[in-house]
Order: sequence, then structure tokens, then C-alpha cells
Amino acid sequence: MIAGSIAGSVEHMAMFPVDTLKTRMQAITSSFKTPSLNLRQSLGSILKLEGLGGLYRGIAAMGLGAGPAHAVYFSVYESCKKSLPSNPIAHAASGVLATVASDAVITPMDLVKQRLQLKGSPYKGVVDCVRRVLVEEGFGAFYASYRTTVVMNAPFTAVHFATYEAAKRGLTDSDETLLVHATAGAAAGALAAAITTPLDVVKTQLQCQGVCGCDRYSSSSMVEVVRTIKKRDGYGGLIRGWIPRMLFHAPAAAICWSTYEAVKSFF
Repeated sequence: MIAGSIAGSVEHMAMFPVDTLKTRMQAITSSFKTPSLNLRQSLGSILKLEGLGGLYRGIAAMGLGAGPAHAVYFSVYESCKKSLPSNPIAHAASGVLATVASDAVITPMDLVKQRLQLKGSPYKGVVDCVRRVLVEEGFGAFYASYRTTVVMNAPFTAVHFATYEAAKRGLTDSDETLLVHATAGAAAGALAAAITTPLDVVKTQLQCQGVCGCDRYSSSSMVEVVRTIKKRDGYGGLIRGWIPRMLFHAPAAAICWSTYEAVKSFF
């Protein structure tokens, strides 16, 4: 659990600016007066108008959620992995069970993080955001995207763990160096991120709804959100932000797995 907590925190903190760019790109829709920007334009706009600090707004929320969530994530994964046969299907199943448990921990803080990342966010900080969401929307708002998050992260984790274990076996026959863990992790993160981008767009839309001009939905139904996005922005709206998502998850997974394996060796 300690190794998983440290790995998760290092991963998210190191790649947070890229995550901010992804959130900004996915939250913007055709109903915005401001046109959508590509990755380079988004970065330039934030640096020009908000400074470097604009890329790190909401990092405290991620810091509070990532450590505990990843501790749960890796402890459940290791427990399942020991109990099940050693094969890709078992690795994928272990990953799915781990993500269902960890998502229950991180989803509320992920909502707070994304709302703070938005341009012109009305919240002063983590505490203010939590208080106002509770008062204005109720406790259930923190879990409006939980079902979508699980549906997204289940295949993400299945692909991620299966690819990681397969890549690790393909890269080495004996010693598993940190380079092997980093390379296998990067490949797994990039592939899983690309496949699940549409669901990530739905999650962002649900978590940011009603804030900074983002559309509000009548329910947390994934089908409703997908239909709305497709009608409003076309199929391209469902893959918005896929480049920063891959740029986030490839190095993030490399950092996470290499840190996890390195720290685990000390315990």
C-alpha cells in the first residue's frame, strides 16, 4: 500500500500540467463562445493569461485523492494477482477489481480537481469547492460520474495491466530493470488511454457540468451525454483531448510502475 500510494502521488503530480490541458480541451464544446483550441494553443493561452500557476490549479485536490486511491489500487491488484492464475485474463480481472475499489476513493477529489482546473473557475480552492458543491448540489454530485468512471477505468485497467505484463515479458527473460518497467508501463498507458478517450470526455462533461459555461445534463446517464455530444459536436467531440490524454498516461504509467517497483523492493 505504501509503494502504491507513493507511486500514484508521484505519477499525478509530475504529469499534472498535461492533465490540466486535457480537462480544458474536453470541457469546451461548440456552445462556448470561445473556439476550441489545440494542445499548443491551449498551453500558450494558459501561460499568457494565467501564468505557470494556471497549469497547477487543482493539484492539491489530486494530491489528497491520488495517494489513498493508489494505495487501494495496488493492494487489491497484488492480492488478486496472488489468488488467481498467472495469465493475461487473470491480470486483467485483477486490474478491473482494483480500479472499482480505487475509483470510489478518488472520484470526489477528481471532480474537485477538474472544476478547479477550468478557466475562470469560481472556486477559491479545494475546501471552498467541496463546501459549495455540498451546499448547492448535494453529496451525490461528487459521485455523478462514478458509474462512467468505473465503466471507463475497467477496460482501461484491463488493457493497461494485460499490456504491461505482456510487454514486460517480451522485454526481458530474467532481470526486470526499472527501464523495463518504465517502457512496459508507457506502452500500456498509451494504448489504454487511446481506447478509452470517449468515456473520459463523458466523465469530464459530467464532472464540470454547470460550471464556467459547461452544459448541464438532466441525469448522469452516459447514453444521454454521448448522444448530446454527438449531436452537438459530431463524433470528433468524443475524442477531444486524446493527444494530451495519451501524453499524460504514457509517461505517467512509466513513472508509476518504475516508482512502484522501486519502492516495493524496499518493503
